[in-house]
Amino acid sequence: MGLPRQKLAAAYQSACRAEIEALKPGNVHVFADGHRMSAQQFLDSAQASSRPLTDTALPVGRRILEAVQATRETVGVNTNLGILLLSAPLVAAAEADGDLRENLGKVLRAMTMDDAGAVFAAIVLASPGGLGSAETHDVREAPAVPLLEAMREASQRDMIARQYVTDFADVFGTGLDAYEAAVARGETDMWPVVAAYMAFLTAFPDSHVARKHGIAIADAVRQQASAVKTRLDQTAGEEARISQLLAFDAELKARHINPGTSADLTVACLLVHSLRSELACG
Repeated sequence: MGLPRQKLAAAYQSACRAEIEALKPGNVHVFADGHRMSAQQFLDSAQASSRPLTDTALPVGRRILEAVQATRETVGVNTNLGILLLSAPLVAAAEADGDLRENLGKVLRAMTMDDAGAVFAAIVLASPGGLGSAETHDVREAPAVPLLEAMREASQRDMIARQYVTDFADVFGTGLDAYEAAVARGETDMWPVVAAYMAFLTAFPDSHVARKHGIAIADAVRQQASAVKTRLDQTAGEEARISQLLAFDAELKARHINPGTSADLTVACLLVHSLRSELACG
C-alpha cells in the first residue's frame, strides 16, 4: 500500500502552506497580498480542497472538479486551479506502492474521457485569468479526446499541460533540483522554496503571464527574473535578499503581473518532495 489519506492530506496542505509562506515575487504570499487575493484565502483553499483531492473513491478528474467546487464555496475566487491540476495526479500516484514518478505516469495514462469532462468543467468553473477560446479541445465544449490528448495539444503554450505529457519533467527536474540544491548548500526556512520558484520563473515564460499579457511580456519577466536571481545569488544577508525580492514583487504587482504558473509548479515540487519522503519512511 502507498500512503494513507491522512498523510496525503497533510503533505498537500504542508506544500500549499510552505509555498504561501515564501516570498515569491509577483505572487500572493504572507509578505504581501496581491491581485485582489490574500494569503489567508490560499491557506483556506488548501484546507477546503484537501478532502476531495484525497478521496480515493473518486477518479482523478472528479477530485479536481470537486476540489475546485470546494474552493469556490470557501473563498469565492480561483486560488488553486493549477495547484489542483498538478496535485491530484501526484496524490493518486502516492496511493500505490512503488516509485512515485513511475506510478504518476500510470495515473496520467489511465485518465479517461470522464476525467477530461470533469477537468474541463473544473477549468470553466474556476475561470482562470486570461482563459480564452481554443481552436481544438476548447474547455467550454464537451471533450472529444481523452484528457492526455487534450493536454498534449495545449502543452506548447501551457506549462501545466506540459507536465501531463512529460510525466511532470519540469517538476521533477527544474524545480526539485533547485529545491534540493538549496537544501544541500544549507538554505533553510523559505529559501529552498524561493529557489524552486525562481528556477521556474527564470527557466520558462510563465504561462499565466503569457495568457494575460502576451508571450513577449512573459519572456521579458523571465529575463528580469534572471537578473534578480543573479543579484540574489551574490547577496549574503537575509534582510538584503528579502529587500531585493520585495522590490521585484512590488514592481510586478504594480504592473498587475502574477506569475501564477510558476507558483503552482512550486507547490507541485514541494508536494513531490514531501510524498517521496513519506514513501521512503513508510
